[in-house]
Order: sequence, then structure tokens, then C-alpha cells
Amino acid sequence: MKSSKSERLVMCAFFAALICIATLMIQIPSPATHGYIHLGDGFILTASVALGPIPGAVAAGLGSMLADLLTGYVYYAPGTLLIKACMALIAGLLGRAFLPTKDAWRRNVMYVVCGLLAESIMVLGYFGYEAAALGYGLGALASVPANLVQGAVGLVTGVLLTVGLRRIPGIGDRLPGLQ
Repeated sequence: MKSSKSERLVMCAFFAALICIATLMIQIPSPATHGYIHLGDGFILTASVALGPIPGAVAAGLGSMLADLLTGYVYYAPGTLLIKACMALIAGLLGRAFLPTKDAWRRNVMYVVCGLLAESIMVLGYFGYEAAALGYGLGALASVPANLVQGAVGLVTGVLLTVGLRRIPGIGDRLPGLQ
């Protein structure tokens, strides 16, 4: 089913809010980085596949940046905006290219591939941001293990959410990437 422009805008804002809330709701502190592990990346992956590359990137960037601003990580907000938007853009583009299949097993494998690529962008993006923009240099390597755990949590959460949403009548058929 084709959705209207206003419906797509509402879904983009809805996913941005979900991403922000999922990032804020459960936070497992990571002492090595002074950051935290959260469920927001799972919602980013779902948004990127469900909404497509551009709306998914907008929702991911804005929702994640808002969470940084609300939790006091203001110095990460610009990097988060770009990194999370890039994650969703790449996952959304890959999803659009390879997900139009009726084979459930193949579709689920592609969800995992999209997630792995997106989470790799997150790990490399934060390493680069911390090394260059925040001036940590090679000290930014200390955040890589925690970001790998964050990526794994996001991947599992995202695949489960995406597969689950696709099965809900009235929702899965209204989101372009889940049809």
C-alpha cells in the first residue's frame, strides 16, 4: 500500500521519537568510555529498513542526537547526528536494493547483513569522531570494544523488531520496506 507524504512524515517523526526513547530508557553504563549501551540502534536499523534510506537517516540522526542532548552528551551530538544518519542511510540503501523478496529466510539474512554493515559504520564513525573531533587520537581505540557490544545489542534488537513489525497486520503493510 502506498503511503501519503504526511503519513511518511508522521512515521519519520514517530521513529525519531522511538529512537530517542529507546536510547534513554535502558542505559547500561560503560565505564571505559563513560558512555552507555542502549537499545536505540535496534530502532535505527528498523527505521532504516521500514522507512527507507532518507527518512530512516533523518529519524536516526535526529532521534539519537536528541538523546545525546537530553543525557548531557552535548559534545557527542554533532557526531551522533552524522554517524547515526549514515548508519541508517547505508542500511536503508542496502535494504532497498536487496530486500524485495518473499523468501522469509533470505529476507532475515539480509536484515542481519544490513545491521552488520550499519553497526560497523557506527563503530568506525565513533572511533573517527573521538580520535579527530574530540582530540583523543589513538586513545579512541579504548571505546571500540564497548561500541562493538553496542553494535551487537543494536543488531539483535533491530532484527527482532523488524521481523516482529513485519508480521503485524496493518503496520507491516504500511511501511514501505516491510512489505
